[in-house]
Amino acid sequence: MTSTSQPTALITGASKGLGWALAYALAARGWQLVVDARHVDGLAAGLPGATVVAGDVTNAGHRARLADAVRRCGRLDLLVNNASYLGPSPLPGLADYPLGELRLVYETDVLAPVALTQALLPVLRSARGTVINVSSDAAVEAYPYWGGYGSAKAALDQVSAVLAAEEPELAIYAVDPGDMRTDMHQAAFPGEDISDRPRPEAIVPAFLHLLDTRPPSGRYRASELLGVPA
Repeated sequence: MTSTSQPTALITGASKGLGWALAYALAARGWQLVVDARHVDGLAAGLPGATVVAGDVTNAGHRARLADAVRRCGRLDLLVNNASYLGPSPLPGLADYPLGELRLVYETDVLAPVALTQALLPVLRSARGTVINVSSDAAVEAYPYWGGYGSAKAALDQVSAVLAAEEPELAIYAVDPGDMRTDMHQAAFPGEDISDRPRPEAIVPAFLHLLDTRPPSGRYRASELLGVPA
């Protein structure tokens, strides 16, 4: 294990979208990074010095490799559970939701973040670190056809709240970034023009604000952190 004074973050799902934008911003601040994605082409080149681990967060062996990479860094100040699975596109109603797909949504969006957090709690405790679980407004609003993804994110919100109660020395946040111009959002609205949605880079300052100010653990909306009227 290498001892370092550099703050260190692990960000899942960092090859594009919000994960990439946040990783890039932290790298610019001098953070040491461990990042993962199922497809990592070009990821290392875009984040010089980052430790890139290719794989799927639902795979226990991949999570073990991520944990090993973090331990080699010597510390962990921030875990961002960003990797998510939307489900089928177009989004099906619950009456017709394929159960195999629903299981994968929950494995990716709930079980994998729990398992990765469990594996990394010792190093997070040592650094009095921060866990950010990326949520969604679908976790609290009953949108038709969002029952799979929305209910999984609702479960992740509750996981975040309970973990905060159990680990008072850590900062535990569930963050709703709002709509963004990403591949996932486009898959949720196939064929629609989503060019009016903000790019992920515009949302990153909300996450940096959390890290800079360390408010009480809880659920936050990016728009509130950015001071944008609802």
